[in-house]
Amino acid sequence: MSEYILEMKQISKEFTGVKALDNVNFKVKKGEIHCLVGENGAGKSTLMKVLSGVYPYGTYGGDIVYEGNIQQFNKISDSVQAGIVIIYQELALFPDLTVYENIFAGNEMKQRGFIDWNETIVEAKKLLEKVNLDVNPETLVKDLGVGKRQLIEIAKALSKDVKLLILDEPTAALNEDDSENLLKLLDGLRKQGITCIMISHKLKEVISIADNATVIRDGQTIGTLDASKGEVTENTIIKNMVGREIKDIYPKREKKVFGENVLELKNWSAYDQKLSRHVVKNANLNVRKGEIIGLAGLMGSGRTELALSIFGNAKGYKLQGDLMLDGVPKVLKHPSDAIKSGIAYVTEDRKGDGLFLAQDIKSNISAANLHGIASNGVINDNEEIKVADNYKSSLHIKAASLEQLVGKLSGGNQQKVSLGKWLFVGPKLLILDEPTRGIDVGAKFEIYTVMNKLIEEGMSIIMISSELGEVLGMSDRVYVMAEGEIKGELPIEEADQEKIMQLATQ
Repeated sequence: MSEYILEMKQISKEFTGVKALDNVNFKVKKGEIHCLVGENGAGKSTLMKVLSGVYPYGTYGGDIVYEGNIQQFNKISDSVQAGIVIIYQELALFPDLTVYENIFAGNEMKQRGFIDWNETIVEAKKLLEKVNLDVNPETLVKDLGVGKRQLIEIAKALSKDVKLLILDEPTAALNEDDSENLLKLLDGLRKQGITCIMISHKLKEVISIADNATVIRDGQTIGTLDASKGEVTENTIIKNMVGREIKDIYPKREKKVFGENVLELKNWSAYDQKLSRHVVKNANLNVRKGEIIGLAGLMGSGRTELALSIFGNAKGYKLQGDLMLDGVPKVLKHPSDAIKSGIAYVTEDRKGDGLFLAQDIKSNISAANLHGIASNGVINDNEEIKVADNYKSSLHIKAASLEQLVGKLSGGNQQKVSLGKWLFVGPKLLILDEPTRGIDVGAKFEIYTVMNKLIEEGMSIIMISSELGEVLGMSDRVYVMAEGEIKGELPIEEADQEKIMQLATQ
C-alpha cells in the first residue's frame, strides 16, 4: 500500500489557448498537512478544481491517482463520494438557514424518505464539538462571524466522512485569533488521520503547520519542500515562488518628506442607525501630504466604518464632528462628493463591492472616471483601451488581454485592477482597506512598490491592515482603533506589535 493518498501525475489544463497547468506533479502523504503555495495565477486553485471534479475528466491531461486507483471525477459529487472535500475562500453557506441545515445541506439525514430534523440537530451538535465551535445549531449562519462560518464549513466536510480536506486560503478573511484556532483544529484533524491540503499566501502559517509544501510557478511544479529537513523556510519558499529572492518584502523609501495636512478629522463620530450604535466615536486623526497612515485594530474595531464615513458616508451614517481637506471644512454627502474632492477608496471586498466581475478589465478600470475617457459625453473607446493598457502594464496585471473578464482573474490580479480603477480617478488621498488580503508575496511586493511611488509623487495613503507586519513595514504613523475609538497614535519609530496589540485590546 502506497504511503501517498494522492498522486497527480503530469496534469495539464488549458483555457482558450492559455496553459494554466503544464505537466504538474503533486503527491500528498496520508495524514499530513500539505501546503500548496505560489503566486496568484500560478495554478494552485486550478489544480484543486481538477482534483475535485470542477473541471471534469477529459478536460485536462494527466492522471489523478487517489487511494491507489486512477480516478475519473466528472462532477464535484464524484470526488465528495470518494472522501475529497474542498472549502473555498468564498464560503458556500446559506446565510438565511440554520447552522444544522447548512452542515447537512445536500447530505440530509432521512428516515423513510423524510428528513429527520431531530437527528440532524443531534448530529450537528456532535460535529460542532469536533470543530470546537460552541454555538447553538439552530442559530442562523448570517448571525455568525467569518471565523465561525469557516468552522461550520469544516463541520460540513466532516459530515461527509472526509478523508482528504482541501482548504483554499482558509484564513484570508480571519483575524489572528480565529486563524490560530483554525490551525489548531487542522492539527487536531491531522492527529485523527485526516489529510489536509492547504492553499495559503500566509507564509508564517505555512511554516508553522506544513509537513510538506509544494511550490507552483507559472503552471509548473517547482518542487516540494520537506519541513522535517528544515526546508520550509520563508526565504526558500519566496525564492521558489517568484524565481528570485526578495530580501526586503517592505521596500524602503529613500526620502520621507511630509507636507501640510491633506485630511483632518476632529471629534468625528459615525452612528449606524440600523445597528442603533456608534461605529466611530470622537476620532481625531490627520494625514499629511506624502504620508502613509496605518490604521490597525482587530476586526470589528471600526476601521472600515471610519473609512466609509470619510468616503462620502457610503453607508449613510449619522455623522458628527469636523472633516477638513487641505484645511477647508467639507461636507461629503455621497461617494461622488468624495471622489470630486480627491478621495478614493479601495474596498476590502473586491469581489462584492469593488469590481464588476462580469465585465472586462478595461471597463472596470474606467468605471469610476468615465469623464476621463469621454468627449462631448461619448466614451472614446481608443482612449479607454490606452488608459487600461497603461495600468495593466504599470501594475503588472497578468491577463491574456484587456477584454478578459475580471471574474476570471486571480485574486491578486483582481486587486490590481481595483487599484488601477481608483488610481485613474487621480486622488490626492487613497484609502486602502486590506490592500494585500489573499495576495501572494510577489504581488504584495509590487503593490507596496506602487504605494511608495504614489507617496513620492505627493499622494497620501490611509492603509487599513490586519497584518501587523504590513502596518509596521509600510506606515509612517500608526493609529490603533478598538470599539470604534482611536486608542492611540504611534510614530513608526516607537511602534511595535506588542504596543499595537495593547492598544487594540483596550
